[in-house]
Amino acid sequence: MKPRISMISLGVKNLEASIRFYKEGMGLPLLESPPGVAFFDLKGTWLGLTEREHLAKDAGISPEGSGFSGMTLAHNVSSEEEVISVLNEAIHAGAILVKPPQKADWGGFHGYFKDLDGYLWEVAHNPFAWIGPKD
Repeated sequence: MKPRISMISLGVKNLEASIRFYKEGMGLPLLESPPGVAFFDLKGTWLGLTEREHLAKDAGISPEGSGFSGMTLAHNVSSEEEVISVLNEAIHAGAILVKPPQKADWGGFHGYFKDLDGYLWEVAHNPFAWIGPKD
């Protein structure tokens, strides 16, 4: 396997609301997408959205689920101020603040929000190394 993640797919309750959240609220660039799905360009990886039931059916599993999934998504930024700004942007778009921006145990600065479907996003500034593609 080559070292990359091509797409992160999220099963959502309301596709149109989630498209608005990520496109208008968070400013992610929406790609031309076929009906029933939405794709956003994340500079090397795509974020895919589709109805939760459809994604579960495609994988051959039950769409039921609750609690912590054991996974978070992370968005690294270049400063502590940008952590605060992105978290505020998410809250304004309808996200729920889970962990306010603060110093992290590992030496950086971060906070967490839940999107409209409860997916956890960490917004982080790592002063030791840049993680991800260059802006």
